[in-house]
Amino acid sequence: MDIALVHGNYHGAWCWDLVRPELERRGHRVLAVDLPITDPAAGAADYAAAVAAMLPADSEPVIVGHSMGGLVIPLVAAHRPVRRLVFLAALLPKPGMTANEQRAAEPIDGLEPPSAVEWTDMGDNVWAVGLNTATELFFSDVPPETTRWALGRLRPQSYRIHGEVTPLAAWPDVPVSSIVCRADRSVNPDWVRTAARERLGVEAIEIGGSHSPFLSRPAELATLIDSIV
Repeated sequence: MDIALVHGNYHGAWCWDLVRPELERRGHRVLAVDLPITDPAAGAADYAAAVAAMLPADSEPVIVGHSMGGLVIPLVAAHRPVRRLVFLAALLPKPGMTANEQRAAEPIDGLEPPSAVEWTDMGDNVWAVGLNTATELFFSDVPPETTRWALGRLRPQSYRIHGEVTPLAAWPDVPVSSIVCRADRSVNPDWVRTAARERLGVEAIEIGGSHSPFLSRPAELATLIDSIV
């Protein structure tokens, strides 16, 4: 089975490096992409085009979208064959709205704000996240050596994708799954459970740990994805 992995804010294809071999050992072909997150002119449609461009023409993949990647993967499914969408601690686009409007109206953000508030304005609504803030929000249960490795690879993030009205006109008719991280400090686990039930029509599948199970428990996440596939 082809499995395409789509990262979230500030990250890149590198964040799946520990999960990729685990999935490959289970017999899957794994593809991961670097979204154009540093480009202030790029929005969700551009991110989706980057995902579609890496997929072989004859592939009908399962696509896993982490965090912000949840805003992207339905757009891919709206324009090419996809076997299933898997939302991992992910945002969900709502036609006619921006992600920021959803965050203002729903309890999407983590319930415990980070004690370190470190963001740097790079201009053109592109932001860099500080190391302490990233550690608290993303990597709270990740081993220290892996955290250092990940922090050195974070990229600035354009916030256009959060401020634009989603280009998704209607949800694609594709099977979906949702995974909730029980100790997530970035995306509210209770919101993920409720949104999965009310908007996707499924029960969220539980995994322990923080926002980044691909780094804190890659074998367990790979087993979970494999079972969904």
